[in-house]
Amino acid sequence: MTGESGIAGHWFGLCRKPPVIQALQTGIDFLPESAVEGLPDGGGGGPGAVRRGIGAALSGMRTLNRNRQLLWFTLLAGLVLAGNAVGNAALRAIGRTMQPDIIVRYALDFFIAFTTLFCLVFLLAGLILSISSKKDSSASFFGGLSGAKKYSKAIFLWSVVLALAGMLLFSIWRYLFTGLRPEFRFLDIFSPYFFISTITQFPFNWTLDWAMFTEIPGYGERSLLLWIYPFGFMETMNFLVITLLLFVLTLFVVPLIVLEQKTLREAVAGSFALMKKSWAAAGACALFLGIIVSGMFLTYLLIQAASGIISPYNTVVFHPPGTWIALALIYDFALVTVAFVMATVGGIAALDLYTAARSRQIAGTPEPRL
Repeated sequence: MTGESGIAGHWFGLCRKPPVIQALQTGIDFLPESAVEGLPDGGGGGPGAVRRGIGAALSGMRTLNRNRQLLWFTLLAGLVLAGNAVGNAALRAIGRTMQPDIIVRYALDFFIAFTTLFCLVFLLAGLILSISSKKDSSASFFGGLSGAKKYSKAIFLWSVVLALAGMLLFSIWRYLFTGLRPEFRFLDIFSPYFFISTITQFPFNWTLDWAMFTEIPGYGERSLLLWIYPFGFMETMNFLVITLLLFVLTLFVVPLIVLEQKTLREAVAGSFALMKKSWAAAGACALFLGIIVSGMFLTYLLIQAASGIISPYNTVVFHPPGTWIALALIYDFALVTVAFVMATVGGIAALDLYTAARSRQIAGTPEPRL
């Protein structure tokens, strides 16, 4: 039995197998109170879906603080995206030297996107399983990864779908900002080319020494570092924007696969059904975490204003003093850390939102107002 009829059958004793929802009970006990208190009015101690979404984010922070082992997800996700930057850099280098035809280029692009997404989805599955199957009030992230192996086929297929959808969305995104008329150039801040003009500035380009990135000393050729920074890094940032959008739109697919053993088709359909009841809470949670990361990112404007250093195009022989380089490195490290920690919190909050939405679905409770 699947769906609500199967769950109802379990509750009324029509099936011998324990109810699927019981697999979530450990997760409910482990997650903070927002998932279980006040379901009719949105949970989290306050009325409204927006408050529940923010409460899910805050509860994810508390969960992560109590279970530092989950930071392995943060580290491994960061390494996966670093690999994506190197892969995109290698793809650019291959395109410049070998000039493959468009089919080969798209195939390589798909391979990089698919590999990255498979690793990220697998890590997310491990994160969800580690939280939902906690023991002694602590979560074993690597235990969750071990359990995620059972769902490799579904994760593989879902990664293929996400990679194809991501490539399509990026093509549309790039097309919309190609050849903008001069009066609409202010919209470039929303274009995929925005990152290239930002990450080449101080404090992201903390040396302002282009020779470090453009030439191999003694040969005058382009260094591999040029392909990784800024081009590979720029491609990874664009990839990350599309990936986060896809993950938010399909928030409950992975929980349905790993917690209720749904097929991919059932998980996608079930996720959209649950999102109809939780879109406001999910959006509020994502917006809240995004504001934290954006606030940390925009701090670079204060560093630029204090240092008077902006872009290498405005400096010919000037190099920042050692103190400012050290500050830039500290800021860059802090920004990356905050971004990936918030991504981890988002994964934990997704389970919180899923648990609350699933409980309301079973109880027949409508979605609260904003």
